[in-house]
Amino acid sequence: MKLAYFGINFGACADPDVAARVAQAAEAAGLESLWTGEHVVLPDPQAPPSPSPPEVPFLDPAVALTWVAAVTKTIRLGTGIIILPQRNPVVLAKELASVDVVSKGRLIFGIGAGYLKPEFDAIGAPFDHKSARTIDFLDAMLALWTMPKPAYEGRFVRFAGVQAFPRPVQQPHPDIVMGGHAPEAFRRSVRHAQGWYGFALDPGATAAGLEGLRAAEREHGRPSHLGPLEISITPAAAISAATVRQYADLGVHRLIFYRPTGTLDDTLAVVEQIGALGR
Repeated sequence: MKLAYFGINFGACADPDVAARVAQAAEAAGLESLWTGEHVVLPDPQAPPSPSPPEVPFLDPAVALTWVAAVTKTIRLGTGIIILPQRNPVVLAKELASVDVVSKGRLIFGIGAGYLKPEFDAIGAPFDHKSARTIDFLDAMLALWTMPKPAYEGRFVRFAGVQAFPRPVQQPHPDIVMGGHAPEAFRRSVRHAQGWYGFALDPGATAAGLEGLRAAEREHGRPSHLGPLEISITPAAAISAATVRQYADLGVHRLIFYRPTGTLDDTLAVVEQIGALGR
């Protein structure tokens, strides 16, 4: 089981000094990866389905991962997740290729389609056809990362006669991890990603998600070049050896633990608790 920490760019870790200390502690404790969340803006006042009070600070994922990459050497760095339909895919491809270069090949590209309409409205991004935009934007990014002479003609993105260097260190590109619990998210995962990320799921919801992924694979097939689908979960369960065993028995490959904290000491204690599970 790979063990990881979620929240390296918000809450207590929105303080760069705290984020640096936490990242170094996570690497020393043997954690496999660190993960960001993303909300460019949050509804004010908070209203369902918004997950956080509007005052919670979120550093941009690429900025935060670049910062912690500079103070670590081996721990992997995941976006968990970037809301892809809100982004310009050409600009994002440059930003994340840069993260992969400065981290010497440690990026994991986690993406989702998003669900907060007020956030889309504030950004000026369309809220319709989010799944189609997600895949179109992803394919455009992969063209920029992998094609000798990048060109792309999609429903929402098109370009030709351009270059975008540097390319990611990881070849052909960093691993793609899809978030989301809806049938469309399962289809995107099995058709387009190396992994699936389920957030805040108890064992029952995790089992249901895995069955949804199996059903999507039976219906839509999985391209052979993607290999086996890696399963990452932020568990709605205690940080304990029993939790690790329970999710491992379900077929989970990575647990990305999250516990809200307000101070450096509290966050370091959580990281140490996670690391102890691997020793």
